[in-house]
Amino acid sequence: MNKVLAQGEVEIEIPFHDIDSMGIAWHGHYVKYLELARTAMLDGIDYDVQAMRDSGYAWPVIELHVRYAQPLKYRQKIRVVAELVEVEHRMKVNYRVFDIASGRRLTRAHTVQVALELDSGEMLFASPPALTRRVAAGAGD
Repeated sequence: MNKVLAQGEVEIEIPFHDIDSMGIAWHGHYVKYLELARTAMLDGIDYDVQAMRDSGYAWPVIELHVRYAQPLKYRQKIRVVAELVEVEHRMKVNYRVFDIASGRRLTRAHTVQVALELDSGEMLFASPPALTRRVAAGAGD
């Protein structure tokens, strides 16, 4: 198992507008839930989207994998946990989605992001200090 370098989590109640014709959360909405948890995690190390831009980098998602073990239902309360597990050459984040009432894990996922220099559009082969210093310090630059 990978060492957790940073963590964030959010609690969400599945809204009606996320439900599909089968009465469960449409699979595409899971990405939004993951993004909310990743944002909370990045806020914890002071590296939100604005800080990324200010440091001269964009971090596009280049890989997304979701394992849908149990469906999410209307008004179900969930906890989404994001854990940063790699930063040397890329940013890899693992996710777990839990039912709050039972504690049961419902979904797991991961994303991979790479650093792009905003000025040149060039992909970096190592994560820039703007991220690695924050992770090493726990927050701040």
